[in-house]
Parts: sequence; C-alpha cells; structure tokens
Amino acid sequence: MPLPRFTRLPGDRRAEILRVARAHFARESPQHASYNRIIASAGISKTAAYHYFDGRDDLLGTVLEDVEAQLIASLGRWVPAGGATRFWAQLGERTARVKEHLAANPDDLALASAALERTDGAGLAAWLTDVMDNGRQLGIVRSDVDPDLLLVATTAVFRIADAWPPEQVRLLLAGLWSTPEKPAR
Repeated sequence: MPLPRFTRLPGDRRAEILRVARAHFARESPQHASYNRIIASAGISKTAAYHYFDGRDDLLGTVLEDVEAQLIASLGRWVPAGGATRFWAQLGERTARVKEHLAANPDDLALASAALERTDGAGLAAWLTDVMDNGRQLGIVRSDVDPDLLLVATTAVFRIADAWPPEQVRLLLAGLWSTPEKPAR
C-alpha cells in the first residue's frame, strides 16, 4: 500500500512511476528487480521514493494490486445470464477480453500469476463468485460441493487459462462445475 504522499501526486506522475516499476518487475521478475534501478528509471530520488513507498516490497505490492485491478477491469462486471447458452457465451466473451488485455500488455502477462498470488486473487475470486452464483441459479454449477472448494479449483483454472485454447478451458470448467448425473453442455 503506497504512502499518502504517493496518492497526492498528480495522476499522470503516479501512473508513470507504476509503469516504470511494472516494466522492471516484469523484465527482471518480482524477486530480482532492483528498487534502486526502478526509482532511478522513474526519475525520483531515493529520499522521495521512501516518501512514496515503505520500500521495494511496498512498491511491488502496489504494482501487483494494479495488475490484478487491470485484469478484473478487463473482465468487466458479471451480468447474470438468463440461460445456459448466454452464460457460456458471456463467459467466453469475458475470458477473451482478458486474453486480449494480456496480449496487449505483456508486462501484465508477466506479472499476472504473481499478482493473483500476492493479492490472494481476491478480485478474481469475487468476480468468479458472481459467475458461479449465477451458474448455480441456472443449474450449470453444481451445489453438491462446498462452494469455497469449488471456487478455489475454479480460480486455479482461471490462473492458467491464458495458456490454453478457450474451448479447452470451457470444457474443463463444464466438467468441474457439473454434477456426475447431469453433465454440462
């Protein structure tokens, strides 16, 4: 969480500092990026940097929270579907948006896993809860498995979904979400 002085900077300056930090963390990895190189590239002194962040981990956390926020924004708010066909179509549209975002923003792609791990995927989990609640109402998502367990499994699928064809991900989710007696279509 950045310090209050960072949030008082003009929006374009905050965005520039985070853009520079995001690029460093993506290129060098969250574990190896140098705080000193990041702040030098961003054009801020070490003294000023410590007025904005408690240190490297604080800057990393701010970047990763922003990456997750961008992923959630690309998904958009889930609008309850009125039927199974619309449900699956909307899910496909939303996941395609995320893939487009990641293709257009390679730094976000490089940091997506770290962002979801660092934030515990709270934003993604909230979005998936809305999706799965709608799916339960439609009889698409099973109700015989603990909802938290099903959410954890579904979140894991979404964390790796960008590496697989959308139809394969849909088939995996359909199998995960359906009851053995009632296969999903």
